[in-house]
Amino acid sequence: MKTSLRVLSVALAVLIALPAVSTAPAHAESENPLWLWNKKKKQKKAETPAAAERKPDDDFLPSVNNWQNSNSGGKATTVTEIVADGNVSPMLSPVGALGLQAALDRYEEIVASGGWPKVPGVKLKKGAQDEAVAALNRRLFVEGYVRREATEGEFAAVFTTATAEALARFQRNHGLKVSGALDPATAKALNVPAARRLATIRANIPRLAEYSRDVGPRYIIVNVPAAQLETVAGGRVYSRHNIIVGRPSRPTPVVMTALAEINFNPYWNAPASIVERDIIPKMLKGGARNVMTQMNMKVFKGVGGPQVDPERVDWETAIADDYHFRQEPGGSNAMATAKISFPSPFGIYLHDTPEKHLFAAGARFFSSGCVRVEQVAIFLDWILSGQDYFDENNQELIDESRIAELAQSLERLDVKLTNPPQLRVTYLTAWTNNRGEVNFRPDIYELAGTGFVSGQPLPVGEVGEDGQRFVLKPVPRQPAAVEEAEFEGFFLFGFKPSMRSGRKVATTEAERPAATNWNQSKPGLKKKPVKSVAAKDGGKKKQKIASKKKIVKQDEQAAAAKKVEPAAEPCTPDIIGDLSEDCKQPEGTAANRD
Repeated sequence: MKTSLRVLSVALAVLIALPAVSTAPAHAESENPLWLWNKKKKQKKAETPAAAERKPDDDFLPSVNNWQNSNSGGKATTVTEIVADGNVSPMLSPVGALGLQAALDRYEEIVASGGWPKVPGVKLKKGAQDEAVAALNRRLFVEGYVRREATEGEFAAVFTTATAEALARFQRNHGLKVSGALDPATAKALNVPAARRLATIRANIPRLAEYSRDVGPRYIIVNVPAAQLETVAGGRVYSRHNIIVGRPSRPTPVVMTALAEINFNPYWNAPASIVERDIIPKMLKGGARNVMTQMNMKVFKGVGGPQVDPERVDWETAIADDYHFRQEPGGSNAMATAKISFPSPFGIYLHDTPEKHLFAAGARFFSSGCVRVEQVAIFLDWILSGQDYFDENNQELIDESRIAELAQSLERLDVKLTNPPQLRVTYLTAWTNNRGEVNFRPDIYELAGTGFVSGQPLPVGEVGEDGQRFVLKPVPRQPAAVEEAEFEGFFLFGFKPSMRSGRKVATTEAERPAATNWNQSKPGLKKKPVKSVAAKDGGKKKQKIASKKKIVKQDEQAAAAKKVEPAAEPCTPDIIGDLSEDCKQPEGTAANRD
């Protein structure tokens, strides 16, 4: 039985959250779902003529594989913390574009002078003395990490304290494990050509200028390539948080707006598609009441209708659309303790998560576009601080202690923000720190050379009708579509998605086209057909549901005497996004994104 790559990503994160054990590098790499994804993508490209048209320096584009393997076997190299040093500058600021512009001049000079020397891919640490160290010192000097004295005289080939400190800064500025020693991942980053770094700087100057407009005195930065969030007040970082953002097949869009509302202990409303595909089969197998208890869910006769006893419903014939499945607040809730919403045509939001072990991963690209925040209580306290927000239930100030109390009590509370901070969900692969040094991060969505500043990146490997890798104004996502997409990033309740019919569902990247439903909602999107195991069953399942709806609406006697044929209406894509072989969709018909 083939195992879902998404299940593997969760299993990987669980393993890296446990105490380290000795494993063979080849085995760890082969079990890495992001490595497998990247390998298949490269194999697919190799089979197409487009692979031969790649520019030579495209080989240095940071990939998912590079990002994952660049930080100590996939472990997080950053931490969530309240920043003790009040002088830490943010990734994004009103003067950020000017700082990167100044760096641009320096890197242009470096490129014009021939770039920097290559560093051997060997392990070196303080005290080492050989020609490899001499090459390392020269490389660090060219980019401004050490003084010229480090490349001359008796210490030119010595790994000194100055070399270790410079290398530690370089590692920190590239999102690598900070050790002050040379390892293969650091050598690989050092050997990215200066021309490539220059191109990255140029691409990010307009991004910094756009993202920093009207940020105000208090704002939040979500940097997708860095998988980090910063809260900023008065030009200084208050806290940094590890976050989980969209996977390459479900990219997180750029958003520039203000926060709107905080929902403490929110409900999760299961879309009818998930009820039909996942929850009802689970109830049929394990008992309706038992499964609802395990999932902490209640069932209602439609939205706003009365609560029903799940044991008194015949789920073999019930229509999912007629019922409202609501997951109550609690640890297994997909939103966990809080959801932070804001206006956006892309329909994403910030939220807590029950899968906190995933924050221990280095490449935290697991979601369907929404942003999951580590230690969300610190984040919420910062949002509400100084705003005098009161709990309408007991007229108490919503402070750090009240936030902790809400998390424990599971009490529902919605807070509309009257003076909210600005939010910037950004795509920054280069920015400067307060020393003028440039931070670089991998181009996880492969947008280099596209001119991308804002909008919605398309899934990696796909382009629109205009040849662009992104769209500026996608079709707004409906709430149910957002809930469904985020559900796909979880695998809650100990079961994986399955078809109601019991037939096999595509569960691997080879079987499942990435973000297919969303892609089909863009008529101009170019996409190669991918064979799906579920495709043959999906259209029939939809027809079966349509037939069932007709049956229950007809007189019981007529229904018993006459077989009702499937509805003669255009088929719609199934949850995988494919149509069955005998189902033809009229031209111009588009499916919803999720």
